[in-house]
Amino acid sequence: MSEPVCAIVAEDEAPQRDALCASLAALWPALRILPCEDGIAALEAAVEHRPRIAFLDIRMPGSNGLEVAQMLKQQAHIVFTTAYDEFAIKAFEAGAVDYLLKPIRPQRLAEAVARLKLRLELTPPALDGLLASLRQQLAPVERPAALRWITAALGDTTRLIPVDEVLYFQAHEKYVRVVTATLDALIRTPLRELLAGLDQDRFWQVHRSVVVRADAIDRMRKDDRGKYHLWLRGRDECLPLSSAFLHRFKAM
Repeated sequence: MSEPVCAIVAEDEAPQRDALCASLAALWPALRILPCEDGIAALEAAVEHRPRIAFLDIRMPGSNGLEVAQMLKQQAHIVFTTAYDEFAIKAFEAGAVDYLLKPIRPQRLAEAVARLKLRLELTPPALDGLLASLRQQLAPVERPAALRWITAALGDTTRLIPVDEVLYFQAHEKYVRVVTATLDALIRTPLRELLAGLDQDRFWQVHRSVVVRADAIDRMRKDDRGKYHLWLRGRDECLPLSSAFLHRFKAM
């Protein structure tokens, strides 16, 4: 018996994610559905399960649907979900398998499922041009002015830390560590919220709990257990590197 077709459903709004998964299960009972709460979970699921189908919300925290699609291109058939007509129409016209405009209507989902079943034996279409176009449209919406300073409490002193001096951020229990060459501080801003304010060309998320300054990276290595680790210049500690983010290091 052949393995069931695997599909990831990446949507950060739980009610919408649950509703889409339930509708898909009813329309396609044999489909193996992997719900993902954000872009990072989608990247991790993509590495582990190599899905043949992906329903991706274009706008998600952590890593958006375009980043996940970039990783999955020519591996999975992509269906973009979006609340914005301009993105949906361009995705559909440029050759993506389909798009679903929120709120998703049952008939439109049924049509998308029918198309997916017909196209499973075909090679997924190339999406490079589409993804580049959508990134340009998303940039002014999703990228406000980058943070320049981080305010952190060190004992009874409040420090203003220039973001340019930060080597990495690491989620630690209810806090986020802010590490520079000379200090190690804790802040209460969640890593997801912090990442949204950083210049994502300079600061890379390399793990669910770690964001590093790209130009501070010295080397990466895979250990005997298949786990990846990163070292930064001038630092002795190693940081975890998720396989979901290895695509960032192809040129290293």
